[in-house]
Amino acid sequence: MENDTFDYGKYNDSIHRAGRIGLSIGVLMLLSAPFLFAWFLDASIEWDGFFSSIWSVLIVYVPSCVVEYLIYVPLLGPGASYLSFITGNITNLKLPCAANAREIAHAEVGSKENEIISTLSVATSSLVTMVVIFIGVLLLIPLTPILENPTLAPAFDNVLPALFGALGYQYFRKSLKITVLPLSFMVLICTLIPSLMGQTSIMIIACGALSIGLSWILWKKHILK
Repeated sequence: MENDTFDYGKYNDSIHRAGRIGLSIGVLMLLSAPFLFAWFLDASIEWDGFFSSIWSVLIVYVPSCVVEYLIYVPLLGPGASYLSFITGNITNLKLPCAANAREIAHAEVGSKENEIISTLSVATSSLVTMVVIFIGVLLLIPLTPILENPTLAPAFDNVLPALFGALGYQYFRKSLKITVLPLSFMVLICTLIPSLMGQTSIMIIACGALSIGLSWILWKKHILK
């Protein structure tokens, strides 16, 4: 009986092939949606308004997409990146899920093991998310009185801060020498300019640059290995 060996090259090629096809279909569906709605509803499109609106959106989101691509892909690997960019919710769900799976499996960022583990974790996260959303839609009306209860409102308002606080702490404590300055900078600038809390991509660039620069300085001074 022959031993089957895992061919990572073929696996990687299949991931890129499936990912490109999936992303192409997704982009095509997104771009065609407004035109299909206009066609079904027999509505005309005001092209001047369309182009002026889309340019204002592209100015904001194109730099954001480039930054997210440069940050997320090295951490997730190709398979998980394709899935994440199709299904969305990367920062809130996919990236923490992949990071937790990588830590449990003791895989290194950029390794083949990490890419496979990240793909499996993001795929599982996407399936679970769809199931939860489906159940949530079915139970939305019955649960509305509970969800709108004023007593529970503070808890729902703090779900994301609690989630990111718990996820962030496990990474912050690993290297406090690198963490203290960027974290203090982010807290200070978001306190002084609260509107920046909604500019995640811009803040990632600033904080990432500060962290990389600080790490390089500490490494040059032999404070970090």
